[in-house]
Amino acid sequence: MKDKLMNGMLSAAGAMQTQRHLAAIKNAFMSLLPIIIIGSFCTLFSNVICNTTPGFFSLANIPGLSFLGKLNPMFTAANYGTMNFIAIGCVILIAMELGEHYGITDKALPVVALGAYISLCAFTASGKAADGTEVAVTNVLSRVYTNAQGLFVGMFASIAATEIYCRLVKSGKLEIHMPDGVPSNVARSFTILFPSLITVVIISAVGMIFEMATGMTLFNAITAFIQKPLSNILTSFPGYITLIFITTVLWTFGIHGTQVTKAVYEPILLAAFAENEAAYAAGTAIPNIISTPFMSCFSTVTGAGITGGLIIAIMLFSKREDYKAIAKLALPCALFNINEPLTFGLPIVMNPVLAIPFMISPAVSATFAYAMTKIGFCGRMVVNAPWTTPPGLMAFLCSGGNIGAAVTQIICILLAFVVYIPFVLVSNKQQVLTEE
Repeated sequence: MKDKLMNGMLSAAGAMQTQRHLAAIKNAFMSLLPIIIIGSFCTLFSNVICNTTPGFFSLANIPGLSFLGKLNPMFTAANYGTMNFIAIGCVILIAMELGEHYGITDKALPVVALGAYISLCAFTASGKAADGTEVAVTNVLSRVYTNAQGLFVGMFASIAATEIYCRLVKSGKLEIHMPDGVPSNVARSFTILFPSLITVVIISAVGMIFEMATGMTLFNAITAFIQKPLSNILTSFPGYITLIFITTVLWTFGIHGTQVTKAVYEPILLAAFAENEAAYAAGTAIPNIISTPFMSCFSTVTGAGITGGLIIAIMLFSKREDYKAIAKLALPCALFNINEPLTFGLPIVMNPVLAIPFMISPAVSATFAYAMTKIGFCGRMVVNAPWTTPPGLMAFLCSGGNIGAAVTQIICILLAFVVYIPFVLVSNKQQVLTEE
């Protein structure tokens, strides 16, 4: 029975990791990460360096440094050019990743996918005139469709468009053959003309028919009935703890749990972070506790399972020379949130004694951090710092310079240390029994 369960989990996780659509989404978000980090840090710089609002903590408000306020438009523009076009980048990158899976590397493919996605968007937006009256502005694309709010529809549109395009191109039935003297790049443009046309028209037609049948745009339907329910689940405390537990369970079987589940949770947690970042930039209340940087700061700090706590427990309580040697080697890696030396070196994988605290520690840490954020001691996450940022500094940066967040992150590692202690002591006895 145990073997069947284990094989079933391994099979399911392996299928998720290699499934072409999930792999394309995961790889696309990995490619987007530098853009997200740039955008969030521009917001941080804009607020803590260039903000001239009276009473606001900023370098520009220090006497003699007011000239820094002149740099604010630069950071604001850079933030707008990155964070407000995440959905567009997602559409393009997913199309490229999925196209490569099919062996299609046409440069036109991501443009076709983008055109298909935009065909599902509204081209009017409401605004206020100088006198305060509501006016409709035509021939514009609202940022709702370009920023993180458009991620889910963008993902679906990009996958659908790429699937249609690749199948039409690979069929070879719609090619327009040009004379031999025509340059290859020109000839290729005509080869993919009809597949491109049919792809965009099909996606646009689906959007039109759906709206005619339901009175609701496809974009609004996907947002209301898929994106929002998933967001409510994964950004709730029970849903998030369940997610963390699943990822650590997979790790204990030797599967990179974070990467397996990333395609499912990343769009949701990233959208929650984008809402926080936008609110921080606007100077309004931060809406979400759980987001992408919350996971980095309080669930995977020092590595999955918060194994920094295990290193401390081994150093102080372990009598096993092999554990101590591996812990010393793993310490520099843990400072940058890398824990493979421990996971596969002790190992934690397939080790029932260490697997238990490995699964418990992130849940304990996330619970504590959630409570500290709820009472206001820990600041909410508004910056997405690189995942290799050392503990303490990471939470300080992600919270926009909140000391309570840095303290909370350090305490989380200490809580993991407490969780690991009894299991390290059991490991000591386990070695004695083995030697006997």
